[in-house]
Formats: sequence, C-alpha cells, structure tokens
Amino acid sequence: MIASVLPTYNRAPLTFSRGSGSWLETEDGTRYLDLGAGIAVNVLGHANPELVAALTEQAGKLWHVSNLYQIAEQQKLADLLVEHTFAETVFFTNSGTEAAELAVKMARKYWYDQGDAERIEIITFEGAFHGRSAAAIAAAGSEKMTKGFGPLLPGFTHLKWGDHDALRAAVTHRTAAVWIETVQGEGGIRALPDQCLKGLRDLCDETGALLILDEVQCGMGRTGRLFAHEWAGIEPDIMMIAKGIGGGFPLGAVLANERAASGMTVGTHGSTYGGNPLACAVGARVMEIVSDPAFLAEVRRKAALMRQKLEGLVAAHPEVFESVRGAGLMLGLKCKPAPIDVVNAAYTEKLLTVPAADNVLRLLPALTISDDEIAEAIARLDRAATALVSNAV
Repeated sequence: MIASVLPTYNRAPLTFSRGSGSWLETEDGTRYLDLGAGIAVNVLGHANPELVAALTEQAGKLWHVSNLYQIAEQQKLADLLVEHTFAETVFFTNSGTEAAELAVKMARKYWYDQGDAERIEIITFEGAFHGRSAAAIAAAGSEKMTKGFGPLLPGFTHLKWGDHDALRAAVTHRTAAVWIETVQGEGGIRALPDQCLKGLRDLCDETGALLILDEVQCGMGRTGRLFAHEWAGIEPDIMMIAKGIGGGFPLGAVLANERAASGMTVGTHGSTYGGNPLACAVGARVMEIVSDPAFLAEVRRKAALMRQKLEGLVAAHPEVFESVRGAGLMLGLKCKPAPIDVVNAAYTEKLLTVPAADNVLRLLPALTISDDEIAEAIARLDRAATALVSNAV
C-alpha cells in the first residue's frame, strides 16, 4: 500500500520538532548539530529571531493578494536585489525549479523577439542540477533524472564539465544561452574556477549568447560574497536564485539585465503565489542582513577556519576522506566510502550532513554558525570517521 506522502525520498528515520540557530531537536529532546541547513536554505539558522519578527509582523497585516496588484513588500525586495547585484529587473517565484523554467523561457523569448526564432539551443553541463521540472531535467540530461520521463524537452546541448574546447565548438548560430552553476551542489561541490567563468563571459560576449548562472545553492552569501560569480568580477545576463533568499520561507527569483528580460512583456509569464507579501517580507530582511559587508567578511573568516579544520580531518583519516573542495561555507569532503555511509555514521554522532554526487559529502552550515560549533562539528565528524574505520576492520 502506498504511503500517504508520495515515497519519492529515502528519508532518514528522524523527525525534528524545533530548531534554533545551528541546532535541531527531536520531540524527545535529542539535539543534532546541523551542517545541512535544509540544503543551504537556512542561511541565518533555524528560527532566526529577526526573520521570525519579520514574518510575524507581516502575517498580522497581509498574506496574499496575487500579482494583479502592486505589492509593497515585493517592490522593496526587488529594489534591494537590483541595488546589490547586476540585475535591472526581478521576477519572484516560489522555488529554484520555477526560476529555472523562467530562465529558459526568457532566453528563448529574447532571441525570438530579435527575429531569430531558430536560436533556441541552451548549452548545459554534466553534473548539473537545475530542479525537477520538465525543462530542468532536460537541461541536466542525466539518466538518473530523466529515465522514464520522456519525451524530453528538446533544445539542450550537454557538455562535459570543464571541457573548454568542446564548449567553444558547441557554440553555434543556434545557441541562445550557456547555463551553468557557479558552484555545482548536487554535482559534488565543484566550483567553476574564476578564469573559466571569465572565459565563459568572454565567449558569450563574442557570440551574443546569454549567460545564465544558477546560484540557487551557492548564492546569498554562501561563498563569502553575496553571489559566487562576484569572485570572478563578471556579471551574468540571467541568474536564478532561491533557497537562502527566503531563509527557510519558500522563495525564489530570476534576476536579469534589461537586454535579457526585454522579451518578457505583459502576459508572457506569471505566478499566483510568487512574490507574495509573506515571502518578500522575510526575503527583504534576509537581504538586509546578508548583504552587509561585515556579515560577509565574517562568513569568509569562518569559512577559512572550517576549511583549515577539515584539512586536518582529511589528514587524520586518509582511509575515509581524500580531500576538501568548495568555496566559503559551501564545502565538500571527497570520500572513499560511499558518502551515505559517512552520513549515517554522522547521525550516530548527532550530526547532520548531505550527500552529493562524485562521492562527496556536502557541508552547508548556517552562515551564522559559531567558531565553537565549527569545532564541535569537526569533533563529531572525527568520531564518525573513526567509527567507520573500526567497523570496517
């Protein structure tokens, strides 16, 4: 008999009833140190008081009116995003998947309006994850996500990650855009080197193709800059964001420059819930906090501390860990056993982590994690690794 909740997840036998900062608690009071943050969502920790206050205040005034009307909270958040990023316009969604759908539509509609309706191809890369919608799985192209769901949406060219020659050869007069995660999350915490991102921007400028960046997981301060592409000193034409922007409240957005967004006129796209007052009130407070240079400097300091400690962990457990990768507080441990084995060992130590592809364990703590909590996390990972080795003997 099928479960009342559609069984598309292999869920851990854990149920949490409350959270605070970097900690989650079960009904019986057992506390877990959270290095997953809801898969990079809770950037300011669980039940952050400032976000609770923003949500509570808005909940007492107005929940939903739809995009048939002006929404003050939406305008405030859009203005903050335009002020702090490359973007000249913003469309709000409820998730990263919805943002992916609009990114595809926006790129293709731009070329259609330019009189080049055949320019529909979008180049994507192996290991990509842009969501679970029809367009997103077609863009990723992996058998894991596409098997059984055909026919797939056409118009995507899939390339090996990091193959520069193949990329240049793949760009043709039919190429509408190049779409890439600045740091791959599900794909195994693979950061695109700055020089590659600069080269990608140059290639798009040379050929006219639009550059779409997916910063759903790596954005909102996670790498120590507000958005990861800032490290390379470049700007995309279109960018997807979600996860951290809502701090735990469902919220996503597509950011774009005027050129890329020029085809999206009245009636070309919409959302009933997207940008509703509740979500945007929380998102605006997240933006105000995370965009503060002092906050981002502290993320960079803590990221350096955590990486240093993780390097020591790798050295201490060569049977379990191969290397550390990633950027900022979006870190990965390349594992020798399957990462799910490390995840399960960490559960025993009351520590929450997230597996990824390429045998990588993701560490995505709240950006507010303390130095003491970083030290405690490493100690728990150390005990988990020791137990794995002992049990293997």
